Amino acid sequence: MRSLLYGLFSAALALLVTGSADAQDTVKVGLIISYSGQFADTAAQMDNAVKLYVKQHGDTVAGKKLEFIRKDTGGIAPDVAKRLAQELIVRDHADIIAGFALTPNALAAADVSAEAKKFMVVMNAATSIITTKSPYIARTSVTTPMLNQTLGAWAAKHGIKTAYTMVSDYGPGIDAEGAFQTGFKEAGGEIVGSVRFPVANPDFSAFVQRAKDTNPDAIFIWIPGGAQPGAVGKALAERGIDTSKLKVLGQDALTFESALKSMGDAALGIITVSNYDYNHNSPLNREFVKAYNDEFHRNPDIYSAGGYDGAHLIYEALKKTNGNADGDALIAAAKGMSWESPRGPMMIDPETRDVVETVYIRRVEKVGNELVNVEFDKVENVKDPVKERMKK
Repeated sequence: MRSLLYGLFSAALALLVTGSADAQDTVKVGLIISYSGQFADTAAQMDNAVKLYVKQHGDTVAGKKLEFIRKDTGGIAPDVAKRLAQELIVRDHADIIAGFALTPNALAAADVSAEAKKFMVVMNAATSIITTKSPYIARTSVTTPMLNQTLGAWAAKHGIKTAYTMVSDYGPGIDAEGAFQTGFKEAGGEIVGSVRFPVANPDFSAFVQRAKDTNPDAIFIWIPGGAQPGAVGKALAERGIDTSKLKVLGQDALTFESALKSMGDAALGIITVSNYDYNHNSPLNREFVKAYNDEFHRNPDIYSAGGYDGAHLIYEALKKTNGNADGDALIAAAKGMSWESPRGPMMIDPETRDVVETVYIRRVEKVGNELVNVEFDKVENVKDPVKERMKK
């Protein structure tokens, strides 16, 4: 049945995709995100940023009216994401598909993008291989290796000689583990131990004790966020981890704004890596944060940054093509595009169609009565290291 449906989709494309997009007065953008379920807040933050960009820049670009069509996958559902992408293109006549908070959904829709030759903007999903699955994909978020390999190399170059890694035992955690270990070892560090723990309800206390017993200079922790940072903070406190002596390192989700509220002072001193935080000190970001708060009464996050810059890429690509929404024209326009984002300078790599951006090293500090991530170092012009290795 599935092969029959895909055959019907391909046949429909032969009739529908051959039409000229620039002959239309409207450019339709299909947003495929998990508006309900476990990742609904991620979708809200991303979609809020898209809405804010449209409010600030209008809904007409190069003489074409932009129409956004929103579709809900309900969570990690690659079959649903693929079906929605097909429906958007064949039934709704979407010219562009975008969104994609989750890697499995992005990978499923990539097949449709390639088959239909439609421009696809990935606004969050961070697995390195995504952009290789369709020549029409550009990404405006980050890749997991960009963050964690950079952090590993930074740690080894800044006096951390030994590290223990502990990560969630599924794809993103394993990717983060490999990236951190690669960066750390290539820069001269030694991994003295590692462990992968269950994704659901792990006993962090036991794992933290195991890491502490190896007497490393640092513990690298990767978790998916949600309720887990609070549990990590509790375990660190229970096991007497002093972050001024034993460094605790991790990716941004470990110290998200919501995570810091649940961790309390146990988070003080934790060092994380990210491509965006609402505390980033630039005039453009201060304007962005104010506008976002005025509109939605909360701070933007990494998902908001990906959505905002994804909207920017769509608008600017359409300007360069004079409103031509043909996939080949739009991806050609996107390649090499650079701009100043609320997160800092960024570019779409003309070879890989992946983002090139600044990666920030932050430490949790108390500013007034509030726990915040304070940037104290950065690495500029970071490219996805996996693709860079593939070039060699």
